[in-house]
Amino acid sequence: MHAASPLYEPLNTLKTVAPGLWIVDGPIVRMAALGGSAPFPTRMTVARLADGGLWCHSPIEPDTALFAAIDALGSVRHLVSPNKLHYAYIAAWKQRYPDAVAWASPGVRERAADQKIKVAFDADLGDVSEPVWAGDLDQLHFRGSRAIEEIVFLHRASATLILADLIENFEPAKLGTAMRWIARLGGVLDPDGKTPLDMRFTFRDRARARICLQQIMVWQPRRIILAHGRCYLENAEAELRRAFRWLG
Repeated sequence: MHAASPLYEPLNTLKTVAPGLWIVDGPIVRMAALGGSAPFPTRMTVARLADGGLWCHSPIEPDTALFAAIDALGSVRHLVSPNKLHYAYIAAWKQRYPDAVAWASPGVRERAADQKIKVAFDADLGDVSEPVWAGDLDQLHFRGSRAIEEIVFLHRASATLILADLIENFEPAKLGTAMRWIARLGGVLDPDGKTPLDMRFTFRDRARARICLQQIMVWQPRRIILAHGRCYLENAEAELRRAFRWLG
């Protein structure tokens, strides 16, 4: 029998989600999970803006082939850290694309300053869409947690919601025994992916989080891209109601 692989191959390859929107699956990173360390698959999202520039959400560990594929799409203008856990490879992308704007999410500047990997962020993400991409992307600061906040986006033309850690959705067949146990305990096993249990505990202001969720629902998304695990490519509104039922 072959060991389970959490990878979403082919890696570092552009995969079309909708016109002007791609995902790129990357290698494994190890992240803290329920008091331990667990292997997480990685995924970035790339959107082509109306001005032709490329917007890169949660950039993954790059290689020369990926850079070449990205260069064939257009000029990289924006490197986006959606939350303070998703920033590790922005420095590598910034080195390749020095004119791109590195956007900081809430708390990421402080976290990056304490880590070995230093990132020179250029601008901070706000509560509403930045003027440079307001015609292409909706934007929301999802609040309510005392530990981590995430900036979420909607690719307006395709009604695709783009998330990082607010929903994780790991497929059991792709997990080893230990990780399957961790994912089940964390409540992030496919098809019932949701916010990980340890992160849910940090949402002390659930009323505020519910308001944020209601704002996302107003967008009427059709699909959801996730950074970790299987995406929800249909029935997005129903999946959001299911995934955030813990908010009450």
